[in-house]
Amino acid sequence: MKTRLLTVMLAGLCAFHAAELSAETTNAAQEKPEMRDTRMKWWREARFGMFIHWGVYSIPAGIHKGRAVEGIGEWIMHKGKIPIPEYEEYAKQFNPVKFDADAWVKIAKNAGMKYIVITSKHHDGFCMWDSKVSDYDIMDFAPFKRDILKELGDACKKHGIRLCFYHSIMDWHHPDATGKNFPKYRDEYMVPQLKELLSNDYGDIGVLWFDGEWIKEWTEPQGKALYKLLREIKPDLIINNRVGKGRKGMYGMNKDNSYAGDFGTPEQQIPATGFGPGVDWESCMTMNNTWGYKSNDHKWKSDKDLIRKLIDITSKGGNFLLNVGPTAEGLIPEPSVKRLRKMGEWLATNGEALLGTSASPYDAPTWGRFTAKPGRLYAHVFDWPQDGAIAVSVADIDATKAYLLADITRAGLSFKKTDDGIIINVPAKAPDSIASVIVIELEKKK
Repeated sequence: MKTRLLTVMLAGLCAFHAAELSAETTNAAQEKPEMRDTRMKWWREARFGMFIHWGVYSIPAGIHKGRAVEGIGEWIMHKGKIPIPEYEEYAKQFNPVKFDADAWVKIAKNAGMKYIVITSKHHDGFCMWDSKVSDYDIMDFAPFKRDILKELGDACKKHGIRLCFYHSIMDWHHPDATGKNFPKYRDEYMVPQLKELLSNDYGDIGVLWFDGEWIKEWTEPQGKALYKLLREIKPDLIINNRVGKGRKGMYGMNKDNSYAGDFGTPEQQIPATGFGPGVDWESCMTMNNTWGYKSNDHKWKSDKDLIRKLIDITSKGGNFLLNVGPTAEGLIPEPSVKRLRKMGEWLATNGEALLGTSASPYDAPTWGRFTAKPGRLYAHVFDWPQDGAIAVSVADIDATKAYLLADITRAGLSFKKTDDGIIINVPAKAPDSIASVIVIELEKKK
């Protein structure tokens, strides 16, 4: 193992314990609402991000010793009961020669995504960067010898995408990650590695996205202490609720500072009504049934389903973190690329109605969803009317103009006011079979 710098370890240890002692008076309690709004602004406006689950598990791709292993791809070490030395043999083969960071970021950008969250270290313990406290990483243990996070950081900076890191608190590989030695793992390994991720030349890291917090060794006080420590290192950092035990309490919504973290993380689901004003959240979801690549998983969601999920999440005030699981060669699977391309085409026309919008101030209509910006209400129509009229049943609406977002001329659609709202006359054919957007301009409030 690489020579550890004692001063770094001791600094991490002292800083963590100091943070743990003062966790109840962390910056989440001290931060003024306007400061929090400034810190969260880019993330709230982004609405759409790419999750990337990639690591050693992409080599077996769901199959070990000729046998298909049940469960999601990145859990194969655990589900397949693969001993550490045996799993390390996969790590020694990890050589993704077709990895092209620039190509990946372009796929995300063209899809309309504004940030990328990649697994820096998943539960299997393998690190996707050149860690100074471990040999079990892409530079020292695998033949690839390239810092994936550095290359991705450079590409994100080039294309204006915010880079973010997923990091697992749990670790199946490290000998001290369970039991009584857990504090040693935390202070001498996990915390120094997190400092590396924030201190290395990877660009302006936007989010640390934690997972694996359910292990018995991890507690909410430790989560609050880690949150405080990381925010002291990078004050504008955004951290998800899984830094603590947040998933046990309304996904860790932090309005009263009862849980650590800045936003909730509903997984593979969309809350029926969102969480209401002042609550930040993000739905993370797969395109098929797995996060890490599995060669035998072909149950793909349709582009129609994914676009409507994006609209639904945005209408409720959330973000959509949509996953890709690259192959062992370093390629994003073509079914994922095709769906992202379709989503990007839809957003190229209709992105104004999602990016930078706020949650709908009204209940969802039977025909679709609403999103909003100051002075504008966007009607996302899933079910185009056969009678040529859309009823916007919002009693207090004060509309001045309505038009199709797909119409570059912005020609107005005729409408009439009713006791229940307005009825808009629309063309016989929908501009988009998945979701057509009608912009309703509103009277400015005096």
